[in-house]
Amino acid sequence: MEIFVEKIEQEAAVTVIKLVGDLDASCYRDVITAGRQEYLDGTINLLLDLKEVGFMSSSGLVALHSLALIMRGETSPDPEQGWNAMHAVADYVEDNSGFERHFKLLNPSPRVMQTLEKTGFDHTFEVFTDRISALASFG
Repeated sequence: MEIFVEKIEQEAAVTVIKLVGDLDASCYRDVITAGRQEYLDGTINLLLDLKEVGFMSSSGLVALHSLALIMRGETSPDPEQGWNAMHAVADYVEDNSGFERHFKLLNPSPRVMQTLEKTGFDHTFEVFTDRISALASFG
């Protein structure tokens, strides 16, 4: 997994994190760490570019959930807790009352989009196929 970070200065500053590779158990902690570091560095709005992610496992779902909580200023579940982290993800999707304001997704591959749809994350995270529209949505 490669992680690229780009800061966009506009009316509502946005950080874009682009992932290249599979988002699975081998790298999901790195994704969470990257998002947490951006938040600590002052990022308010985070756009996760998934165009070059061919596969996302349940660990990837934990990463998305964690990033959403981090961008809210909340504590994310400890990924080392195994099933507890997955239960937290399930509860999060079930209790969701709308899209996240400060965390959105860009260009998920068809396979990743299928995972988002099967898990209900497509109702939790606003998904964009156009970068300009995605960036403008934070304004």
